[in-house]
Amino acid sequence: MVGDEDSIAAVLNRLRRAQGQLAGVIAMIEQGRDCKDVVTQLAAVSRALDRAGFKIVATACANA
Repeated sequence: MVGDEDSIAAVLNRLRRAQGQLAGVIAMIEQGRDCKDVVTQLAAVSRALDRAGFKIVATACANA
């Protein structure tokens, strides 16, 4: 990924946060947690990945 160090750091931070959230979702499923709670956390992971993707696109467009 091409971009300034701050943009790259922001994307990596978002992806690491999503990775942690996803690990939490996996643990919830393994523990047999309520489906509603799992889906809520899965939606949070999805939003985090969307934000990371938007940041990548914005950085690429700014550097084009």
